[in-house]
Amino acid sequence: MKVLIVSADGFEDTELLEPARRLRAREIAVEIASPQAGVLTGKHGGRVAVDRTIAGLRAADYDALLLPGGLAPAGLCRDAAVLQLAREFAMQDKPIAAICHGPQILAAAGVLRGRRATAHPTVAETLRAAGAVYEDSEVVVDGRLVTSRRPADLPAFIEALSRLLGRT
Repeated sequence: MKVLIVSADGFEDTELLEPARRLRAREIAVEIASPQAGVLTGKHGGRVAVDRTIAGLRAADYDALLLPGGLAPAGLCRDAAVLQLAREFAMQDKPIAAICHGPQILAAAGVLRGRRATAHPTVAETLRAAGAVYEDSEVVVDGRLVTSRRPADLPAFIEALSRLLGRT
């Protein structure tokens, strides 16, 4: 079992670091990917090494995709390789989990039309414009899509993703 976390500088620290830690504790391999190699720095100074760059990644090599929030999604939603990767996960019906501003990547990728989802309230209109049915809830599960609003929602978010992965 392997989960791909896609992010960049400016990620919301707890939304990347806490799910990675909790998934690894459940014996799920986690890889961090970004458009650039090196080390990512979060909004609050957290640092994480990039395991893989986005170029050449394939959804077929992973069991799930996780998109943390923070400032990073604003740039990632304009990266063609990131959007293509998100589309591949959606087309292959693999679990996708996105929190806070992370769902704006899915909106930009065009994979939310008709799907129930949540996000940080500042992203609600972006989701609606992409055709999503926005719900202001701590976690929304629509098939194999899990979304949440903010760091306070992390326990429910991680539990919902873990259930989808069969690792509760």
